[in-house]
Amino acid sequence: MFNQTYKILFIVLTVLLGLTATSCIDDLNTSPLDDDVVTSESIYNTPEEYKQVLAKIYAGFATTGQASTGQADIQGIDEGFSSYIRQLFTLQENPTDEAIIGWGDEGLPDLNTMSWTASNDFVMAMYSRIYYTIAMTNEFIRNAEGREEAVIQEYMAEARFIRALSYWHALDLYGGNIPFVTEENEVGAALPERTNAEDLFAYIESELMEIESDLIAPGQNEYGRVDRAAAWMLLSKLYLNAEVYIGEDRYDDVITYTENILDDGAYQLHDSYQELFLADNHTADGIIFPVVFDGINITGYGGTTFIAHAAVGGNMSAADFGLNGGWGGYRTLPQFVEKFEGEDYSGYETSNQGGNDEIYVPGGYQSSSGYTTDWTPADAPPLVSENNDDIYTGYVYFADAAEFKFTTERNWDNDYGSDDGELVAGGNNFSVSEGGLYYFEVNLNTNELSATFNVTVNPDDSRSMFFTDGQTREVEDPGDFSNGYTITKWKNINSDGSGGKDLEFADIDFPMFRLADVYLMYAEATARGANGGDNNRAVNLINELRERSYGDNSGDITAGDLTPEFVLDERARELYWEGHRRTDLIRFGLFTSGDYVWAWKGDDQEGSAVSDHFNIYPIPASDVNANPNLEQNPGY
Repeated sequence: MFNQTYKILFIVLTVLLGLTATSCIDDLNTSPLDDDVVTSESIYNTPEEYKQVLAKIYAGFATTGQASTGQADIQGIDEGFSSYIRQLFTLQENPTDEAIIGWGDEGLPDLNTMSWTASNDFVMAMYSRIYYTIAMTNEFIRNAEGREEAVIQEYMAEARFIRALSYWHALDLYGGNIPFVTEENEVGAALPERTNAEDLFAYIESELMEIESDLIAPGQNEYGRVDRAAAWMLLSKLYLNAEVYIGEDRYDDVITYTENILDDGAYQLHDSYQELFLADNHTADGIIFPVVFDGINITGYGGTTFIAHAAVGGNMSAADFGLNGGWGGYRTLPQFVEKFEGEDYSGYETSNQGGNDEIYVPGGYQSSSGYTTDWTPADAPPLVSENNDDIYTGYVYFADAAEFKFTTERNWDNDYGSDDGELVAGGNNFSVSEGGLYYFEVNLNTNELSATFNVTVNPDDSRSMFFTDGQTREVEDPGDFSNGYTITKWKNINSDGSGGKDLEFADIDFPMFRLADVYLMYAEATARGANGGDNNRAVNLINELRERSYGDNSGDITAGDLTPEFVLDERARELYWEGHRRTDLIRFGLFTSGDYVWAWKGDDQEGSAVSDHFNIYPIPASDVNANPNLEQNPGY
């Protein structure tokens, strides 16, 4: 398939010249891809050759050069760091409540604390990667213009989409004050002029509208390539953030283009959330535009290989994630964990629909926690042995610090307590030091108790994917991997439980766009009062997402719950670690302000406001110095 066998071409020298024309500077620049000079005439002949070059353009989202390592596209930074998706993840997730990184590479800790400068290597790497992609698409379009073959015109529409996507990333990350070049610019003739937000917004909008009819119908293209729904999706995202970009409310247009996708019906919601982030997620429904990865054919240390490895460490088993080891880097922050906490878990009991064996958790917490009489096994919440194998699991809610034991019946005939933390018959009381919803695993075969403390997350929402064993909820030291829960969402495991093709390089495709985001954009625009938005439809779309996650309608909302702020939190629960959070927080005025803070925002463990100039990243200082047409973003 196209997506699994990208043919990596040695791109022509004119592509390199085109990139240099964007003044992507000396110390972080593109390098020649082949010692042999190749002319455009030698590779732009047949439709198949055009498709091969198009494959390289698509592969630019996933790969870092012409080989796994050693022939990098971008110089001046570790090649593994230079991946488009890895950089997008870093700049979109790192400065938010969803992620914190423990590595000390120069420039990375500054992203944790929102204190970067115009010389930050990661800010520079994303900028260079964007313009590398723009240069390749410009060269492709120059050669495709004037060709009469319908298939080449389809390829050109896809290249124009990729260029529009890259310019949207540039607009979103760096603002409108950036270099602007298209196929109309003569290669290397002059340093590029800078554009502005209004003109760049209009350009992206017009490009997408012009190519709409040239793109293949939704769901009809080869997997890994864009179709018309991808253009509708990008237009929706452009309009959703129009107030940020150009100060104009375009929520009505969000309704128009999300409805195009919803009403077309080519994409359906996949019935398993977890399967969207597994090694065989190319078989899952609802991914509108994936960036394809393959553990054998598309290798490197960016993309989903990075996302999966970087979140594994501490007491986690790398084998459980289909990996040969963890990199011990990324965790999440307590403010994000709170998005999964219910308003009230008083009296919460683990479900036992199958009538399996149970044990009980009586203690001095029962009356305050909704379980009626203290120390009464008859009223105590159960733990359940799903396989009737004397291994009992479940959740218990503690309103505050308290003591407890276990009983095998709803009486005190057989009780289990603690002997220096070990589970023994008739032992002393166990205790928790703070309130919350706690997960227990009690093994009566070995008399072992595994209590995952501080798990104050929603056990009913399957999107709540945290590893807590050996991890503290709070992050006192960003450099200590044990500080902060880890995310278990991305796994190099297939949906049947088998492993991916390779333990080092992941098969997981990155869902750049997926249908759930369409649901959420429609709901947000409706909640903001967009003309044409149907409140009942918006509520039903949100409930469809939540019913998939809860397994039933217990998490459903009503029309009165549908507010923009609710949708923002639902976006966090649905789309976390997919590269959306920074943009979402900016749209709600929460990224830099003191209205919402999280740990280490503003280099403060409790979190603090930062200057509004951090809402966009700086133009790399070396590029500003190299091109007198450019002007640095305010505040830098």
